[in-house]
Amino acid sequence: MVDIELPFKTIELRGDHLVLLDQRQLPEKVEYVQIEKYKVVIEAIRNMTVRGAPAIGVVAGFAMFLASVEYSNLPEDGYFRLMSKAADELSLARPTAANLRWAVQRIRKIIEGNHGISIAKTHQMVKQEAEAIEAEDKELCRSIGEHGAALINDGDGILTHCNAGALATAGIGTALGVIYTAAFSGKKIRIYSGETRPVDQGRRLTSWELAASGLDVTILCDNMIGSIISSGKIDKVIVGADRIAMNGDTANKIGTLNMALIADHFQVPFYVAAPYSTFDPEAQSGADIPIEFRPKDEVASAENYVDIHGKIDIYNPAFDVTPVNLITAYITDRGILTSSELGAVLMRKAKNLNQVH
Repeated sequence: MVDIELPFKTIELRGDHLVLLDQRQLPEKVEYVQIEKYKVVIEAIRNMTVRGAPAIGVVAGFAMFLASVEYSNLPEDGYFRLMSKAADELSLARPTAANLRWAVQRIRKIIEGNHGISIAKTHQMVKQEAEAIEAEDKELCRSIGEHGAALINDGDGILTHCNAGALATAGIGTALGVIYTAAFSGKKIRIYSGETRPVDQGRRLTSWELAASGLDVTILCDNMIGSIISSGKIDKVIVGADRIAMNGDTANKIGTLNMALIADHFQVPFYVAAPYSTFDPEAQSGADIPIEFRPKDEVASAENYVDIHGKIDIYNPAFDVTPVNLITAYITDRGILTSSELGAVLMRKAKNLNQVH
C-alpha cells in the first residue's frame, strides 16, 4: 500500500458542524466554511462550494446528520416527517451526480426503518452511517488508486479533465487517485489538464491540488486537446465520472465526450475511474441520465465576454455523456473492468441499491 499524505482537507465533520474547503475561492484563497444547517449544505452543493460526485455524496450524508441535529428535539412524528423532507430536498440539489441520491438513500433507509425506535437512537445511527459513507469513500479512492496505478508506466503523459481528485472526494480522488498512487510509488509521470470551461475546474482546482502535492502538471485550453493528443505527448486519458449507466455510458463534466472522441481517433486509451456508488442500475443507458444545465451567468461572467446587443443566448450543460464504445476500461474499486465485465457487477448492485461495499 502506497502512503499518500496530501496538504489539504476537503470535508470534515467537527461535532455538530460541517467544515468544507470553499472551492469557489481556489486557487487565489484557501478558505473554509462552517455549516450548521442542512439547507445551507444544499446551497453549498448547488453553488459548487463543494463539487465532485463522491464528495457530494459524502457531504449529503453529513447534511442528513445536520438535519437530524436540527430536528432531534421534535416529537417523533415531526422528526421523521421533516427528516424525510430533508432527504427529498437533498436528492434534488444537483441532478446528475449518482452519489448524491445513493448517499441520501442510505440515510433514508435508516430513518424509514426506525419508526418506533427512539429519536436519540435514530440520530446516533444517522451519524454513524454518514461517517461510514465518508470512511468508505476514502477506502474506495485508495482501492481505485491501487488498481489504476498498475496501468501507468514510468514516463507516461496522462491527460485528465475537470477535477476528479481529493477536492472531489473524501479521499485521494478517483482519476487523480490513480495518478497520486502511481506518482507516490515512484513513477515519473507528467499530467496534462484542460481548463474545463466555463467554471475552470481543471485550471483552478486540478492544477492547484496537483502542484500543492508536488506533481508535474501542465494546463492547456480545452480547444487544445486535439493538438496535445495528436502530438504523441499523451499515453493515456483518465477521467472521473458523475454517473455511469448499466451499459457503461458515462456522464462526466462537459468536454469529456470531445476528449474521448479525439482519444479514440488517435488510438489513445481512455479510462474512466469511479467507485461502485457512481454506477446507476436505474439508468439503462446514457439516455436515462439527467443532464444538469447551469446558470447562464457562468458563461456570461467570463472574462472578455461581451454581448453588446443583449440578444445572445447561452447554452451551458454541466455534463455530457460518453458512449461505452469510446471507453477502454473502467478503473473501479473492484478492479479494472471492461464494458463486457460491467454487467455482472451492475446486476449485483441492481438487486440492492443500498448495498454497502
